[in-house]
Amino acid sequence: MIELLKNTAEEFKNTEAQKDSFLNAYQAIFIDRNFKINKYPDMKFSVEIGPKTDLGTLPNLKDVYITMLPGGDYKETAQQAINLVKKGYNPIPHFPARSIENNNQLKEYVSMCKDGGVKQVLVIGGGREPAGKFDSSFQLLETGYFEKMKIGIAGHPEGSPDISDSDLEKAMIDKKPYADYIVTQWLLDPQPIVDFISKQSVPVHVGITGPLKISSLIKFANIVGAKNSLNFLKSNFSKALDLLKPKDPNELIEKLKMHTDFFHIYTFGGLKETNKWLKENKYV
Repeated sequence: MIELLKNTAEEFKNTEAQKDSFLNAYQAIFIDRNFKINKYPDMKFSVEIGPKTDLGTLPNLKDVYITMLPGGDYKETAQQAINLVKKGYNPIPHFPARSIENNNQLKEYVSMCKDGGVKQVLVIGGGREPAGKFDSSFQLLETGYFEKMKIGIAGHPEGSPDISDSDLEKAMIDKKPYADYIVTQWLLDPQPIVDFISKQSVPVHVGITGPLKISSLIKFANIVGAKNSLNFLKSNFSKALDLLKPKDPNELIEKLKMHTDFFHIYTFGGLKETNKWLKENKYV
């Protein structure tokens, strides 16, 4: 009789535990579906725009990077950064070494930014033949002109079409002492990113794309030399119809948010769709 009572009590305890477990799971699902509570509140997003982007179209993100593409005018990038400061954003202008002609031009560009209230920069090599004396981001960093500014440098978990893997590794060793953080090229295959993050001593801001058609992603993957991501795309989206569907970065973020809190969005001109995606997912 005593043994029977013990078994009955044990069964009751297990049943209650199962009920509690079910209720907790249901509550979590209900809250997540209906109130969209962010399980990773420390997740931070930044976005990249051009020097002529209409600032009225920007999503509600604090950190905004401004490109200086090959052939671009550094004064336009600096002015866009100053405009962003006035609107309360934290602008991060690009400083592409191979697009800057000489020391005087670099000093003027840095001075314009500092005088306009810019506190942060992204120093990169830049995908072109050198316009002047600089051919690497390390050369810009060692001038000391960025003193008292927060400095980001570029990371390439899948390599770069502009530099060999061995030279890329050496460049990272040379410039990392100057860096507060790293911004990666945009990628789709999570494993190279996880491997890259595990080797770094500073925060890594992972490059992602906003919502974009697969056909467009393949085009841009070819341009930036993202070899693994290109193969990942081709193997995961074989149907012709899939190529016409927009793909968002939610799946990639889900796989990486245990490894980094920072995601940098390359919009490739699709700022409207990126803004919509950020709002729908309660990231802003």
